[in-house]
Amino acid sequence: MNALRAAHLAAGLVFEIALAGCAGAVKPGDPVTLAITNGRVWTADDARPWATAVAVSGNRIVAVGSDADINALLGPETRVIDARGGLVAPGFIDSHIHFLDGGRGLASVQLRDAATPAEFIARIKAFAVTVPAGTWITEGNWDHEQWGGELPRRDWIDSVTPNNPVWINRLDGHMSLANTAALRAANVTREVRDVAGGTIVRDSAGELTGLFKDNATSLVGRAEPPPSDVMNDRALEAAMAHVAEQGVTSVHHVGTWGDLAVFKRAHARGTLRTRIYAAVPLSSWARLRDTIAAAGTGDDWLRIGALKGFVDGSLGSHTAAFFEPFTDAPNDRGLLVNTPENLYAWTKNADSAGLHVLVHAIGDRAIRLQLDVFERVAREHGARDRRFRIEHAQHIAPQDFPRFAQLGVIPSMQPYHAIDDGRWADKVIGVERSRTTYAFKSLLDAGASLAFGSDWFVAPPTPLEGIYGAVTRRTLDGRNPGGWVPEQKITVEEALRAYTTGSAYAEFAEDRKGSLAPGRLADIVLIDRDITRIPGEAIRDARVVLTVVGGRVVFERDR
Repeated sequence: MNALRAAHLAAGLVFEIALAGCAGAVKPGDPVTLAITNGRVWTADDARPWATAVAVSGNRIVAVGSDADINALLGPETRVIDARGGLVAPGFIDSHIHFLDGGRGLASVQLRDAATPAEFIARIKAFAVTVPAGTWITEGNWDHEQWGGELPRRDWIDSVTPNNPVWINRLDGHMSLANTAALRAANVTREVRDVAGGTIVRDSAGELTGLFKDNATSLVGRAEPPPSDVMNDRALEAAMAHVAEQGVTSVHHVGTWGDLAVFKRAHARGTLRTRIYAAVPLSSWARLRDTIAAAGTGDDWLRIGALKGFVDGSLGSHTAAFFEPFTDAPNDRGLLVNTPENLYAWTKNADSAGLHVLVHAIGDRAIRLQLDVFERVAREHGARDRRFRIEHAQHIAPQDFPRFAQLGVIPSMQPYHAIDDGRWADKVIGVERSRTTYAFKSLLDAGASLAFGSDWFVAPPTPLEGIYGAVTRRTLDGRNPGGWVPEQKITVEEALRAYTTGSAYAEFAEDRKGSLAPGRLADIVLIDRDITRIPGEAIRDARVVLTVVGGRVVFERDR
């Protein structure tokens, strides 16, 4: 029996004991402050997955049962919310997010859906006139596949941004475009040397096009001035408000020590309303070890202990590492962002310190490499509950599916990517390799424990769209009504579990959140319909009505 299954059964036992005498689940003197009734309550508990009502006292769930059970507990001060038959579920936990980048992107130029080069240019021009001269224009999240795959160049935008450095990223964050003003600010000229683990894109005459990939992005990025504390705080506030509207109550943030300082500042002020499990760079394992030794790992609002590393780049930037060349670039197999030696040393040292290791790996060669590293470290250090994670795990060699379960490695995946990349992935890696791409079902069948997230800013932090993607695999362009690689579809409940108990398990928090049971944190989402009872294609029409974090309503939609 794997650890996650054992945890589910243990939680179910506690749930049944508490529910057997529902009134007894409330301690004397603990009034019910919030109750949701008349719903379809999906508890994420295998032993008793469904109920109709839930009661909260303070920041904890105190009872889950029938309407009659919960009505018997209500007091004069209880706020009662009528679910009107909607789905009540544990708050969604986004297992992979760039939280501050997402917040900053809300306030920057919006390029993700720019459908033509002309529109791409026009949006940048329109945004540039709204900011002072000298202000860096960043984020953007452009997608060149929207207009057929031609990569943008700096000469497209130089004439419309003469007074502002532009440093905008592709939506996957692995390729960025600089205008001439940004190159000048960074003192980067055509004589710049290539960078290991990155690509500088040049034209046929050797001139810089303005495009930089993966490690090469540091050449320009280091010149970008850091955001002020005020702007960082605004980004966090915008991010928390945005994900609350999507039913997200917790996130696993992958970022920097600077990001962590922003979160700590908000926590000290008492303004956090999204729970954050914050990861810092894998190479900084010693600093994290010492930080925890001095101050601990945090609390239910802000926790540390995780480290994020990189093996390769991304599929869309042709920097994911594959065994065989890209179908559309027969001389290119992608690249390794870090050496195998460094990945092994960092993982080994972090594991020796008892830290949680999460590593980005997208191509089949990258995934194999990191699985080998995890296996070697576990063998050398002996058995313990590590919960190593591979972030994205997009393109897996078939023989590596069983290794996830065998090694206890969690695939932390983003189902929205499947319906986004599915528009063009076949031309990049071919139909055969696509069969094991975003292979949710194959991983579940192999016994792996899935955790789902968004990768926001790269993709929207919308779990309902993610569930839709995992269940239907209908690509965003509408060209795959039966689903792209339909054999990898999973059920609604399997997708719900990946966004709740699966993600809670992926941060060692399944004893506190990810399910609705007495004693759990009162993190709850109410959806306007029961998505387990409607056709998969209708899930995208569902809407979050209510989001509760720690017993506090943080989002409520007018009905």
